[in-house]
Amino acid sequence: MNLRMTTMFAASGLIALGACTDPSTNATGMSRTQQGALAGAAVGAVLGGTRDDDKNNQGRDAARGAILGAAAGAIAGNMLDRQAQALKQSVSSNVQVVNHGSYLQVVLPEGILFATDSAAVSGPAQSDLYAVARNLNQYPNSRIEVVGHTDNTGAAAYNQDLSQRRAQSVAGILTAAGVAPGRVVAIGRGESQPVASNGTASGRAQNRRVEILIRPTG
Repeated sequence: MNLRMTTMFAASGLIALGACTDPSTNATGMSRTQQGALAGAAVGAVLGGTRDDDKNNQGRDAARGAILGAAAGAIAGNMLDRQAQALKQSVSSNVQVVNHGSYLQVVLPEGILFATDSAAVSGPAQSDLYAVARNLNQYPNSRIEVVGHTDNTGAAAYNQDLSQRRAQSVAGILTAAGVAPGRVVAIGRGESQPVASNGTASGRAQNRRVEILIRPTG
């Protein structure tokens, strides 16, 4: 099998995965393990074929790359599946855990974290953050981005500063609970990344949030 044919098979696999996607739920009907295996196989096939210096056995090298890529992708997907499930079981129902396939997103609404215009984390919310920290320590091979967001009420500069301070407060609790500081970065996005309309009270409430993004590193 030559490189072109192997690459075509890999691409076909990814197209088939996209075709299986349910646009209403963004669900493919496949587990993250299966999705990771397919994506890893496609990438591994291409890299395996194109990184062969002597060009003599591209088909063999592409196939080998596909096998190794599938194994790595399946392992990463399975790890995220298990970590996401453990997170959902350990935090309160107000905390949303989303598995995006390549990373996990933990969404904490402002209402459970902070008083209005405050960056001090509430007592009940600290329990959830300690649960997240325990999970992060159980799955240490990741980097953590703590991202603060606000609505558009008030001055943009003030909102940017508030979102940064809130992100730092959440990050500080994670590191105080034992997460290595080198894994964690705090980022303020202010009002720049709304997830709902700022034209309604419910929309503004959704926009006031802190997200913990968990990105695997290996």
